[in-house]
Amino acid sequence: MKIQPVILSGGAGTRLWPLSREQYPKQLLAFQGKSTLLQQTVQRLDGLSTLVGQVAEPMIVCNEQHRFLVAEQLRAIGHESAAILLEPEGRNTAPALTVAALASLGKGNDPVLLVMPADHVIADSGAYHAVVKTAAELANDGALVTFGIVPATPETGFGYIRKGSPINATRSCRLDAFVEKPDADTARAYVESGEYLWNSGMFVMRASVWIEQLTQFQPQMVDACRQALELADEDLDFCRLDADAFRACPSDSIDYAVMERLGASADGETLAVVVPLDVGWSDLGAWSAIWEVGESCADGNVNKGDVLSHNCSNSLFHSEHRLVAGVGLKDILVVETADAVMVAHKDHAQDVKKIVEQLRAGGRSERLVHRQVYRPWGSYEGIDAGERFQVKRIVVNSGAALSLQMHHHRAEHWIVVRGTAKVTCGDNEFLLSENQSTYIPIGEKHRLENPGTMPLEIIEVQSGSYLGEDDIVRFEDRYGRKGNGRDEVAGQ
Repeated sequence: MKIQPVILSGGAGTRLWPLSREQYPKQLLAFQGKSTLLQQTVQRLDGLSTLVGQVAEPMIVCNEQHRFLVAEQLRAIGHESAAILLEPEGRNTAPALTVAALASLGKGNDPVLLVMPADHVIADSGAYHAVVKTAAELANDGALVTFGIVPATPETGFGYIRKGSPINATRSCRLDAFVEKPDADTARAYVESGEYLWNSGMFVMRASVWIEQLTQFQPQMVDACRQALELADEDLDFCRLDADAFRACPSDSIDYAVMERLGASADGETLAVVVPLDVGWSDLGAWSAIWEVGESCADGNVNKGDVLSHNCSNSLFHSEHRLVAGVGLKDILVVETADAVMVAHKDHAQDVKKIVEQLRAGGRSERLVHRQVYRPWGSYEGIDAGERFQVKRIVVNSGAALSLQMHHHRAEHWIVVRGTAKVTCGDNEFLLSENQSTYIPIGEKHRLENPGTMPLEIIEVQSGSYLGEDDIVRFEDRYGRKGNGRDEVAGQ
């Protein structure tokens, strides 16, 4: 039996704003320790092969704007990917799983797919592996399996699964029904009955079985995903799905598209199965969940960063850049980043996404990116801005280079503060060392490179009549980016 992990990394994490942004969502962030949620998901596979046999490198499905971050985070933990499939836009989990299933069926393969969101926390990997083994055996025999989380509390923020009759000697059960998020009284009744589990969003099934069932219920989704894959472009180490075909695909979840429609087959074989999972799971769906899994002090406060508090209890204080001080607070969430501060009561943690909706309606960039923006070559951070000028701190990784580019409306002044810069300006190439500077005129082709072994840090002062990031024309780019800055939120 071959296991093909499929990691779905398409979420935006709006309820974890301001730390989670559209271009740097929660799965790419580290909330506990140094590993990001995506890295933890990949590392959770380590050791699984001793129980189930062959486990392939994971297949990642993510938004194309996250591609370099995903690849770099895998590289940083010593893992490769079986494939990184790039969605031009999110179409929910069923199309994401479908393109992964179709991709895995090549060369006569029909692996068991272990489908995992990239943004969950699981405390007990050993117990998780044992449950995956049970689920994989059921899936190998033709079942479509989901994991149901053994509920710890009457949670109203999760959907539920009602268990049916047990299967064999395992704790696995026939999946009786999916149930929408309940009110508090209903949730309490669910937990007390012992018949309900939280819906985890994790699945196990053979690739061919998923395609067969989806073809029965939503054939247009299968056709659109197959066309998106057949017309895909290979872009460096990525598979860029055809945009037109994928956007034509119906948007639906795995639950709605297939799982909740399944019953027994004509010969009585069970198709939909739920396996209970009790492994210290959290989907980190809101800041209140970050508080729950965090390491708290005697007063129940979870502090990260530069934090001082007095007479506070059961609160979360998260500081990224500045001192955060709290006095006389109870059950409060405070999150500080370079460009935003969010304060909420824990009872209203789910409503943080309403602020993101207001940011979107106002066309504000704080929903998209942080002040520090990561690129495949390094990062940049806005320092100051005013009428006809802005200042950035740019860091270029060793051996990396920005695209060969030009601007119609702005000039740039570069000052090297650390490392060595190789500069192309028109027909000239030259080196700059620390404390040296240069000037890039409007309309001049130019490139910035780091030929050294240490990071290059420069201060860039832009001046001109228009400073938008779409004022960029690329001529050459080693990262496969094309055209102007609109294909990258922050140009460069």
